[in-house]
This record gives sequence, structure tokens and C-alpha cells, in this order.
Amino acid sequence: MVGIVGYGAYVPRCRIRVEEIAKIWGADAESFKRGLLLREKSVPAPDQDLITMSVEAARYALKRAAGLDPKELGAIYIGAESHPYAVKPSGTVVAEAIGATPDIHCADYEFACKAGSEAMFVTLGLVQADYVKYALAIGGDTSQGAPGDALEYSTAAGAAAYIMGRDRVLAEIEHTHSYTTDTPDFWRRDLQHYPQHGGRFTGEPAYFKHVTACARALFEKSGTKPGDFKYAVFHQPNGKFPQRVSRMLGFTQKQIDQGWLAPTLGNTYSGSSPMGLSAILDVARPGDRIFMVSYGSGAGSDGFIWKVTERIVEVQNLAPQTRQQLEHKPRYLDYGTYAKFRRKIRKAEKV
Repeated sequence: MVGIVGYGAYVPRCRIRVEEIAKIWGADAESFKRGLLLREKSVPAPDQDLITMSVEAARYALKRAAGLDPKELGAIYIGAESHPYAVKPSGTVVAEAIGATPDIHCADYEFACKAGSEAMFVTLGLVQADYVKYALAIGGDTSQGAPGDALEYSTAAGAAAYIMGRDRVLAEIEHTHSYTTDTPDFWRRDLQHYPQHGGRFTGEPAYFKHVTACARALFEKSGTKPGDFKYAVFHQPNGKFPQRVSRMLGFTQKQIDQGWLAPTLGNTYSGSSPMGLSAILDVARPGDRIFMVSYGSGAGSDGFIWKVTERIVEVQNLAPQTRQQLEHKPRYLDYGTYAKFRRKIRKAEKV
């Protein structure tokens, strides 16, 4: 049996409401609330970045992998599109912060919003091949959105961490599948502060095509159908897309509700579907099956089928749960403070 032996997610306390952003740009907040099902989003504080959030999520995962020595980790991979350094890796900082040994394989991954599931996919493969005993995969981001752009209403911050192994498995991996094409719906070139996107092109030929193609291939490979699953979670660029794609595939709202975080969390990019999975694991019961499909622009999707084991009940309360963090004493920011925190306001250079 190979699968998840520990998991954890981290959500920053700061938030900004859709109305506060719309007020500054003269936009219709109700159109974002009704059309994209967004109400507010998480915001990283000035002393938070992908690395600090990854460390917190990894520490929570280690708590749930009760008794696991970080020195037993054979690999650490961090998937994100907001690594603090363009050249220096994020994973080395996380590895030392959690007490891993230097005798470890460490790398940063990038594939737009599916970099986190990409790290999960690879760590599972390393464990299945008996190349390492345990491996840590992290997906997270401090997402970027240009001032006034539609992305600014959803781009959020958060991270989720998963330790894969063979012992003390709390969710077994049953099947995986990936689907990838060269579809340039979203991109950020070197030295640019903010990404660009193809507007409506990001929907049908990008998100929906890849998520549905990956999901249907996973159904065929596993011989399953939507009714075989207690829960489902998809990438959440906004609140509406995962709802729509779940209906296209035959899932019900009840199946996606627990992992549907976007309306109050926003889009955490590489952390999106992994954080949705963590929220599901927080309440899942032994025997539950979970269907998961990520999405990353450029473009591709990773699909996973998980089966929850008896061990889940022992670990759920060993670390802060995802929705508990999301709902616990949020600090709401005005736009000026938000812009300062996100460094949208830059000091003029001295002449």
C-alpha cells in the first residue's frame, strides 16, 4: 500500500473582500460574487511567502505522520509559480527548517497551477518504485494578479503538504493519470511582475478540456464512475469553474462542497486542489474514496483516486484543520494595506 502518511495545510489570516477591490477600480463587485462565486480571498502578510507557508504546512504534515523522523524523508519537492528566488531553490530552506538530513533529493517544480499535484505525482512514483521510503510534496503560492485585472479578485495565498510512504498510510493511492497539451492560456515571462491570460480562452479549450479529459481517462483506467466517490475536488481558479466541471462529469454539489474553498479562500494556484484535498481529509471516514483533478495553464491536469484508510481518524486532530484556519479570526484589510502587503506600491528609485 502506497499513499499519504501525513498531510497539512496553511492559510494566512489576512483577507480582503471582493467589494474592497471593486471599490478602488470602479468595478461591479456583485458580478464577481454572482458570476465567479467569489466573496473574499487570503492575503500573505509582509513576512510571509511561499517558503514560510510551506514550512508551516510541512510541520503540520509531520504532526499527522506521528512518529516520523524528518531525517527519514528521501525527497522534498515544492511546486509553485511564486518561488521567492528566481535562481535559489525554495526546497533547501524548507528541508533545513523541518530538520531533514542533507542526504536528500530536493527540487522546485513549476507547471503553473498544477505544480503542486506534479510534486505529489512524482513523490508517489518514487515511493512506489522503492527508490525512497518517504517523500514530501508541497503545493502552494502567493499568487500574483495585476492591479485592476480580473485575476486580482481571486489570486490568494496558501500551501498544502503531503508525505508519501508505505507505512501508516491514511489515504491509499489507487490510480493516477495525467493529460497535457501545449495550450498557452496563461503565462508570465521572465522579469514580469504579473501574469497575462487569454480571457475567455482560459475556459473551454484550456481548463474544461483538460480537466474533463483527464477525469474521463481516469474513470476508464479505474473502471469507476462519479457515484463511486464520496468526495471530489478540482482546481479552483474561481468558485464557478469547479462547480461547472463537476456537473459536466456527473458529480453533485454535495460531493464537492467540502473541498470547495475558492469562495472564501480564493485561488492559491499550485495549492488550490491540494488544499481542497486537505479539507476533505479533515472530515473523511475510513473507506471513503476521493476523486481529484488539478489543472495548470500551459496546459495540463493530474488526476488521482484516493481511498481513505482506518488511520485517518487518528490523525485528523493532530494539526490545525484547513477550514478551521480559514474561518478562525480573519483580519480584513483595506485596499491600501493589501497593496502594501503585496508590494503593488513600489518606492521610487533615487535619482
